[in-house]
Order: sequence, then structure tokens, then C-alpha cells
Amino acid sequence: MAAILKNMNWFLVKEEVEAVKVVVVVVVEVVVLVEVEVVVVVVVVVVVVVVVVVVVVVVVVKVVVVVVIVVVVVIEIVVVVVVVVVEIVVVVEVVVVYSSSSSSSSSSSSSSRSSRSIVVVVVVVVVVVVVVVVVVLVVVVVVVVVVVVVVVVVVSSLVVVVVVVVVVVVVVVVVVVVVVVVVVVVVVVVVVVVVVVVVVLVVVVVVVEVVVEVVVGAVVVVVVVVVVVVVVVVVVVVVVVVVVVVVVVVVVVVLVVVVEVVVVVVVVVVVVVVVVVVVVVVVVVVVVVVVVVEVVLVVVEVVVLVVLVVVVIIIIVVVVLVVVVVVVVVVVVVVVVVVVVVVVVVVVVVVVVIVVVIVVVVVEVVEEDLVDDKW
Repeated sequence: MAAILKNMNWFLVKEEVEAVKVVVVVVVEVVVLVEVEVVVVVVVVVVVVVVVVVVVVVVVVKVVVVVVIVVVVVIEIVVVVVVVVVEIVVVVEVVVVYSSSSSSSSSSSSSSRSSRSIVVVVVVVVVVVVVVVVVVLVVVVVVVVVVVVVVVVVVSSLVVVVVVVVVVVVVVVVVVVVVVVVVVVVVVVVVVVVVVVVVVLVVVVVVVEVVVEVVVGAVVVVVVVVVVVVVVVVVVVVVVVVVVVVVVVVVVVVLVVVVEVVVVVVVVVVVVVVVVVVVVVVVVVVVVVVVVVEVVLVVVEVVVLVVLVVVVIIIIVVVVLVVVVVVVVVVVVVVVVVVVVVVVVVVVVVVVVIVVVIVVVVVEVVEEDLVDDKW
């Protein structure tokens, strides 16, 4: 009996040690999964920061390029203006020298002087018109090029920034969803494992205790019955041999009945215990399955909601990008058209003014020549 109890105690201790091992393994796996998720989140954050830095550097480089282009254009305009001024000065000097020489010459006639004056005026006017038209055309071309370059740089930078924002949002949402799903799954697994271990341990302990108690009770009953039977047999033997025979028969019958009763009781107790344990295990399993199903449904709902949010964000970003691009293109077209119209108007006005000046000058020269001829 002592050996049986010793074996039972050793079995219970072994089951408790196994349960502790299972719990320790589950805890270690949970810690490892959490560390892995933290590493993944850190890596994603570092990648997003690097991408944002690269985008900022690209935008800064584009802005520097635009500034350099504007500076070059300004320098070209200044050079053109200087050249025009120099040409005008040269033409004026030539005209002055030519007029001086023509006035100092005494052999020239009035008609020749008139012709020379008209030629000089026409030459000056033509040079000025050509210079003005060239300057205007250069300014128009430079302005249009600058506007187009600025628009292209702004639109491309905006597109890059929007794409980066969308990518960052999608990556962050996906990481959050993955972390949530992994945490929920780990929690569910831990709960299920702990519940199963506890249920198995309780069932084993209950069954072993019931079996030990039933066996001990049965052994005690048998020992008491045997002692009583031995005493009765001794008394009966002393009294009468016949009675001994009868008593032996009765005792045998009683022993058989007692053994059968003990066996029936043991079987009934074991059956009841097994039924109770099975019912408890079934209830616990059903509860665990229901909990797992509910958790999975919640995780699925969360994932679907997150995906919908990401889709809505992407649609909003794309719409905003399209609107911005359309607005920028319209603004560029309007600016270019306005610049071209202004330049054309300026050129026309300048040409008209020059033509009027030419006509006025020619008329005055002709009138002076006519007056000179008359005198």
C-alpha cells in the first residue's frame, strides 16, 4: 500500500513538473515573438525615415537647380541688355559723326543732305527696332523656359512627396495590422495552452485521488471483513465443528458478496469520476473553442477595417494629387499665355511707336529740305 501511494505521489509530482515546463515554454515563445515584432517595427521606421530623407534631399536639389537656372537666365538678360545698349551707343556715335561730317562739308547740296539725313534716321530706327524685337523675344523665351522648369520641378516634387506619404501610410498600417494579429494569436494560444494544462492537471489529480481513496477504502473493508471472519471462524471452531462448516460456507458466501459489492462500488465510483471528468473536459474545450472563434472574428473585423481605411486614404491622396497636378498645369498654361500676349502687345506697341517716330522724323526732314530748297 505504501508503495502504491509512493508511486501515486511520484506521478503527481511528475505531472506538475511537466505542466510547469509547458507554461515556461509558452512564456518564452511569447517573449521571443514580442521581441521579433519590436525588431520589425524598428526596421520599418528606419526605412521610412531613410526614404523621407532621400525625398527631402531630392527636392532640395531640384530647388537648387531651379535657382541656378533663374540666375543664369537673369545673367543672360543682363548681357543682352548691355549688348543692346552698347549697340545703340555705337549707332548714335556713328550717326553723330556722320552728321558732323555732312554738315562741315560745303560741297554737298541740299538734296544730298536731305537724302543722307533720311538714310541715317532709317538706319537708326531699323537698328533700334531689331534690337528691341530681339530683346523682347529673348525675354519671352527665357520667361517661358523658367516657368516650365519651375512647374515641372514643383509637380514632380509634389508627386514624389505624395507617393512617399502613401507608401509610409500603407507600411505603417500593415505593420500595425500584423502586430495586432500576432499579439491576438499569441494571447489566444497562451490562454488555450494554459487552460488545457490546468484542466489536464486537475483531471489527473482528481482521478488519482479518487482511485487512491477507493483502493484504500476497499483494502480497509476487506481487511476488516477478514479479521471479523477469522475471529468468527476461531470461535465457531471452538464451539462446534458442524457449526464451523456452516459458518465457513456462510463466510465464503459473505466474502463473495462483499467482494462483489466492493467491486461494484469501485466500478461505480470510477465510472462516475470518469463521466464527470469527461463532462468537465468537454465543457472546457467548448468554451475554449468559442473564445478562439470570437477572437478570430474580432481579428478579421480589425483587419478588414484597417484595409478599408488604407484604401480610403490612398483614394483621397490620388484625388488630391490629380487635382493639384491639374491646377498646376492650368496655372502654367495661363501664365505662359499671359506672358506671350503681353510680349506680343509690347512688341506691337514698340513697332507702332517706332513706325510713327520714323514717319514723323521723315516728314520733318522732308519739310526742312523743302524749306532749304525754297530759300
